[in-house]
Amino acid sequence: MKREIVLRLSPKDAADDKLIKSLVAKKMKVSPDKLSSFRVVKRSIDARQKIVLVQLHIEAYANAKPPKEKPVVFEYPDVSNKPEVVVVGAGPGGYFAALRLLELGLKPIVLERGKGVNERKKDLALLNRNESVNTESNYAFGEGGAGTFSDGKLYTRSTKRGDFRKVLEVFHFHGASGDILIDAHPHIGTDKLPEVIKAMRQSIIDAGGEVHFDTKVTNVLLDGQKITGVETQSGHKITGDAVILATGHSARDIYYMLDENNVLLEAKTWAMGVRVEHPQDLIDQIQYHSPKGRGEYLPAASYSLSCQIEERGVYSFCMCPGGFIVPAMTDADEMVVNGMSPSKRNSPWANSGMVVEIRPEDIGEYQNKGVLGGLEYQKELERLAFVNGGQGVVAPAQSLADFVDGQLSFDLPECSYVPGLVASPLHFWLPENIGQRLRKGFEYFDRRARGFVTNEALVVGVESRTSSPVRIPRDRMSFQHVQIAGLYPCGEGAGYAGGIASSAIDGEKCAEKAWEFVTGRSLD
Repeated sequence: MKREIVLRLSPKDAADDKLIKSLVAKKMKVSPDKLSSFRVVKRSIDARQKIVLVQLHIEAYANAKPPKEKPVVFEYPDVSNKPEVVVVGAGPGGYFAALRLLELGLKPIVLERGKGVNERKKDLALLNRNESVNTESNYAFGEGGAGTFSDGKLYTRSTKRGDFRKVLEVFHFHGASGDILIDAHPHIGTDKLPEVIKAMRQSIIDAGGEVHFDTKVTNVLLDGQKITGVETQSGHKITGDAVILATGHSARDIYYMLDENNVLLEAKTWAMGVRVEHPQDLIDQIQYHSPKGRGEYLPAASYSLSCQIEERGVYSFCMCPGGFIVPAMTDADEMVVNGMSPSKRNSPWANSGMVVEIRPEDIGEYQNKGVLGGLEYQKELERLAFVNGGQGVVAPAQSLADFVDGQLSFDLPECSYVPGLVASPLHFWLPENIGQRLRKGFEYFDRRARGFVTNEALVVGVESRTSSPVRIPRDRMSFQHVQIAGLYPCGEGAGYAGGIASSAIDGEKCAEKAWEFVTGRSLD
């Protein structure tokens, strides 16, 4: 006999396997010794009420032998001599596109402007010591993309676009913890993800695909209205039967290059703001409704906040419980911050992007710069943060309560941002359409989560790379660029994803559409 059982337990009880077994047996109306097996297939925390509960979805068998559970295995065929598809970018969009191309029998040629994860770690260590920014190897550029060293969260609302379960299984097959298969909000962790990314690279190479680092694409090769390949900074021309462009949201030079080649681009809505950091204990107290915080059995609490202020969304983004704020700029005259969490989420701090929706009509005089005006507006905010920060990558900061009250901060609380902070009046120099909406938004959030606005918390500037202000338009059915045959804009940089999981899903879909283009057949 098989049954699907849902249990709602206290955090302590949810950690007691013996108790869970007895409760499952009771639900099935058998004695515990008649219970053949049970396993948790989904786990979530319900903290909406004062009493926090853990909800477990359990698959159980009694008086019957359960089917032998087989791990999902991905076997990639040898594609050494198969038709080639160029994949620009080794982030989640690019690597998942490459792996799907292998499954379909095509050879991916992956070109990454940055370094592999091991070498990339060294450049990040220098950056955190307030050394100079390596423009090609940083938190945005390099193997694995921006997500590799900034958290590894796999939550997505884009499951209708593709197979989210498969994305989790691919990560698990390449070394991620089995917890990602059952947690409601799966998370690999920035300490674990690099090894997973390396294993994915090895799968590509072992099957006959190619991965090239320090290979910056600077031009596209066009034959009329069809793409035939790309040209690199060294002048090398790499051809393929199709090109998947998965360059991420920070590769601004790609947009400028496409614009110079008269490849159609579109302005789109995006968001910018600041990163907010609280003591994790405080967030635990607020979210778990307890002055004692999370206790022994609950994880570091997270939050998701949003509201409308003056017809624009104000919301939390990429919330990192038990995490750190990191420098995420890609050039020397910029100040950009992001957040990350290790797999255990065990730092004393909780941080989140807090951003304001920006529409193309919100950028003032920068509208005169046409479709790339949003990029210029974004760059100006990052320049402002740099000028108002300290030397090098020292970030401008202000206590959250002072920011809301419009007052200078003279004493900043301790912060996770390693390069250091300098007190700065962000309420004064942030553009009014961002700063004023943030202040009103924080007041609203404090009414929903009492204690959120406090001088124990910091605002750190600026969080500007939530997504790109530019979309590379593609046909809804074929996924090809609306003008250029064989060109597949993919992931965050193209404007069709927002995070690791949705980029991975989009990468798989672009690979499938590229296969249809190359072979002239349909997968349906």
